[in-house]
Amino acid sequence: MTGRDPHELHRVATSLEQLFDLTFATCFSLAASQLALALSAGHYTAALFGFGFASFAICWAWINFSWFASAYDTDDWMFRVVTMRQMVGVLVLAIGLPRMFASIERGEHLDNSIMVLGYVIMRVALVFQWLRAARQDPARRRACLTYAVAISIAQIGWVWQIAVRFSTAAALVLGSLLALIELMGPVLAERQDGGTPWNAHHIAERHSLLAIMALGVGIVGTVAALSAVVEQQGWTVDATLVGIAGTALTFGMWWLYDLLPSAHILETHRNRAFVWGVGQILIVTAIVATGGGLHVAAHFIDHQTRIGPLATVLSVALPVGAFLGLTYALYYYLVRRFQAFQVWLLIGTAAVVAVTVTAARSGVSMARCLVVLALAPAVTVVGYETLGYRHLAHVLRTSE
Repeated sequence: MTGRDPHELHRVATSLEQLFDLTFATCFSLAASQLALALSAGHYTAALFGFGFASFAICWAWINFSWFASAYDTDDWMFRVVTMRQMVGVLVLAIGLPRMFASIERGEHLDNSIMVLGYVIMRVALVFQWLRAARQDPARRRACLTYAVAISIAQIGWVWQIAVRFSTAAALVLGSLLALIELMGPVLAERQDGGTPWNAHHIAERHSLLAIMALGVGIVGTVAALSAVVEQQGWTVDATLVGIAGTALTFGMWWLYDLLPSAHILETHRNRAFVWGVGQILIVTAIVATGGGLHVAAHFIDHQTRIGPLATVLSVALPVGAFLGLTYALYYYLVRRFQAFQVWLLIGTAAVVAVTVTAARSGVSMARCLVVLALAPAVTVVGYETLGYRHLAHVLRTSE
């Protein structure tokens, strides 16, 4: 375990990594379902904090494994067995999501005990991997040990948080501090010994696969919810339009995400990886939240919500708007340039979201509003395919 070549050509995700990702599909599906239930009941605070907490826990668990694997995937029997243990931890994490959401809704102490148990299972294995790398890769020993120490400190804090049984508010404050410790671990570690040998093209592909998985969870969950509506009510116009809008939104968000020149920029500017990685967490969170919002739309058609059509539209429009804004922000962070036509594209994209919300407030049906919202990613996609790709090609040539 001496580290992979960070400039290895044609490095792609392994079948083990893809198998590992399947466990996170379960997590995202449960998180989206719990978000939809809370929003449908009008429990907005529980939905916001519960989903935010769950999304960080899920994405961070995936990042812990994936960035280590990008640097030190030996694919020997020991690496495979330890990865299987981490998969078990992910599934335990998923089991704990409903209890955590329920504790926030009841206003009790934050009950994330099962989620923490899942993290303990994962992190005993992960710390073992970092210690193994520290022993076998002397050139990067300090970097590997910094990861092992930071992970251990953060995990002790999470165990203490469930042992003391803080109130929900206090637990969220402590959780924020522990999340900060989690984020500082990679920052400190990558400053030691020149950092770990992660591969830019490989890690960009891995995050792309995570985003696709998040998109897939949303659309599969929407189809499942709509199928229940169709079984009871038949193919109504609203059900059809929500299905069309969900598919178009998913496809448009994928296309827009795929425009980010992540691999090329990270290859030449490795110091931008941390902010890029945090941006990826927020983008994936917005994607899964969009899927949860589409679940709410299906529940609304089936008369299983306590909220009105405007709130239903907002449950989709807000995460879509967040996704669009975050994607533009991350694009600018990567390329460090913005032309006038891109500003106009951003304004046009935001205008579509605003028109959607205005239409909902004016009494236009929820399903038709979602069809309008599906045009928001299309504005940027059309602009890129007509003019934007030339600008990006020029930026990439001059950044080399």
